[in-house]
Order: sequence, then structure tokens, then C-alpha cells
Amino acid sequence: MTIAFVGHGYVGLVTACVFADFGNKVWVIGHTKEKIERLKAGDPIIYEPGLKELLQKNLKAKRLIFTLEYDKAIPESDIVFIAVGTPQKKNGEANLDAVFEVAKQIGKHIKNDGFTVVSIKSTVPVGTNKKIEKIIIANKPRNAHVAIASCPEFLREGTALYDTLNPDRIIIGSDSKRTVEMLLELHKPINGKRVLTNLASAELIKYASNAMLATKISFANLISYFCEMTGADCETVLEAVGLDRRIGRMFLYPGIGYGGSCLPKDVRALIHTGKILKLDISLLDAIDGINQQAAKNYLAKVVKHTRGKNIAVWGLSFKPNTDDIREAPSLVILHELLKRDFQIRVYDPAAQDNIKRVFANKLRYADSPYDALKGVDAVCVLTEWNEFKQIDLKKVKVLMKHPVIFDGRNIYDPHIMRKLGFEYFGVGRN
Repeated sequence: MTIAFVGHGYVGLVTACVFADFGNKVWVIGHTKEKIERLKAGDPIIYEPGLKELLQKNLKAKRLIFTLEYDKAIPESDIVFIAVGTPQKKNGEANLDAVFEVAKQIGKHIKNDGFTVVSIKSTVPVGTNKKIEKIIIANKPRNAHVAIASCPEFLREGTALYDTLNPDRIIIGSDSKRTVEMLLELHKPINGKRVLTNLASAELIKYASNAMLATKISFANLISYFCEMTGADCETVLEAVGLDRRIGRMFLYPGIGYGGSCLPKDVRALIHTGKILKLDISLLDAIDGINQQAAKNYLAKVVKHTRGKNIAVWGLSFKPNTDDIREAPSLVILHELLKRDFQIRVYDPAAQDNIKRVFANKLRYADSPYDALKGVDAVCVLTEWNEFKQIDLKKVKVLMKHPVIFDGRNIYDPHIMRKLGFEYFGVGRN
């Protein structure tokens, strides 16, 4: 089958590489010449374990073609996926400008006298697919036949390839039987329960899923506040709660808040949609509010308990195994510490170049976690990279001026840390 992806971010590029690896011919359309040239040369641009190897393998096999031209890719494709970003506006609403512009271009270039499926992978509010359908129909050739589908993704940055190949479910929303059959055939090599539904349900499934995950994280942070005030240990509490099969432990972890390209913007987009529909969205407001409070609570600990103004920060990306700093809690914490005149030396295995674009010379950049520690008054752990979990803590203590650790991800055991001579501050742990 010949397919096309418009957009080469995490969703577009990863999914394109996977489908190419299944033997399909896959076009990927971008809008920046420099990025397309890098992709053609085998540089995935983004940091994602295993992606570079898969990209280069399928480029070599000539199954993966990158282009700036719609007129080359779209007429040849049986299925076209829209996988461009939908960033939030200042009011929380999803910005759909790129999606609508792409739909217009697809419509103009869709093959005449043939049938094409246009499937939306971008996360869009309920009702957007119908708008996309109208745009494509208004711009398509007279004899072109087109059907719209919603096929949301559920991959996680850092494990994107695994998640694409091993999803819990594959959602296909469409009113066209032929479209459903084509998408089922394309996804045949992938396991996962098939959920066949209408467009509105498929659109809402994505938002509902992310809102539920955000709920679990914010709930865990709320429980951590109770624990800090009462002497309870939130890791013990939440582990026991997670043992209930109805609840489970996944995402039930406290910390400095969720970030990334999905949860923050999707919760806020759902809030905005709820307001339009005049629904009571107080639960969603609370989820977002608790998440913002998590970073503030962590910051208050650092300001209160640090013995000096010279600190190290380990971890800058919003989660491990990615270089993504979009909505990362580290951004808020670093900005606030700088306002308070802290001298900060940072280290992250993947995200330092992205942080430099935001902070430039306001921060000092270390070559290793140990390099970041020389003579500091404290270290803040903001991302749970394995490199930090496996660190030589005795060496860490020797390098620091004051052995104070603010563990924003609860990766260390407080009893062991105190036994080693550290002053230790976790989240919801005493």
C-alpha cells in the first residue's frame, strides 16, 4: 500500500517509519527544507530510542520518501495521515490552523477519479474531522472520492516505537465501511484490540484518555501533600492503592507535575471545549491546578532548605528517554530559581541543547552528572533518567559542598540517603 504522512514530529515520523518497515511505500511531507534534507540524510531530528536505526534502514530500502511537495505524494497515496501539531492558544483552545491548512492542500492535490482515505492522527477537539471533511471536499478535484477517518495515536515519547508496535488498542473512527476496511488492512501487522466507532467518539477517546492519565498524576500529587502534612509515606500509600486491580499503579506517581506535548494542552483543550458546551469542568480545572501547584511546592522546598545559592539540576526533559522540554516542569522551576538569584549548573543526557535555546548563558552546562556537582549547595532531581538512579551516591556526596538532595521524582530511598549522610527531600515522603 502507498500512504502519506503530513508532518514529521514524534507521531508522524515514528508511525511512518513503522509502516515503511512493514513493506509499505511511505511519503512524508514537511514544510521546512532544512529538516527535510536532514531526514533524507538519515537524521531523525528528534531524540527517540531506536528511531534513527529504523529511519536509516527504510531510507536504504527506498520505502521512505521525504518531500516538501504535495503534488508528488498525495495523488499516489491510498491513505493520507494528517499528523501536524495542535498547540494550545493562550486561552487553552487547540490551535487548528496547521490542520486546516494541510487539509486544504490535501484536497487540492488528491487524486482525480480515485478513492482516497484521509485519516487524522493529530489530536483535535470533537467536531474537527467534520470541518476537515468540508475543507477537503471544497478543494478536491470534481471526480475525486474521499472519506475521512479519525485514527488517534497513543504513543509515549521515549517508548514511541514500542507503543506503535504494541498498542493496547487501535481506534478507527469513520462512517465509511471501505475506509474502515482499508485502515484495518494497513494495521494488520500490529496487535491490539480494534475499536471501530464514529468520528466524534474517536476524537473524544484521545482527550478522555489523556485527561484520565493527568487525573491519576494530579491525584497522586494531592495525596503527597496529605502525606507530607501527616507523616505518612506516599510511596507506601500509593503502592497499596495501586494494588487494587480496579485502579492500578501506572501514572499514580507524585512528583513535580506532568509536562510534554500532550497532557497539559489536551486537558486545557478539553476545559475549553467544556466551557463552549456549558458543562461543569471543575474537575478538569482542579487537575490542571494541582499540576501547576506541584512545581510550586517543590520550589518552595528548595528555597526553604537550600543552604546556599549554588545548585545543580539533574534532568531537564519532561520525562526520561526524550529531549522534549515542551511544558516541562523544569522550565518553571529554572525560571523561578533564576529570579531568586540562584547560580545553576544543569545536566541532562539529551535535552541540554533544547534548554540552551531557552536560557542561553543564564545557566551553566555540565558534561556529566558528576561535573554538575562540584561545590554545589544542593542538587535538584527533575527527571528520572536511569543514569541518575544508578549514580555513585558516595562520590556524589564527596563532590558537593552541602549534601542536600531535592528528589522531585522519588527515585531514591529516603532511609538509605539519610544513612549515607544526605539531607533528603522527596515528594510526599518524610
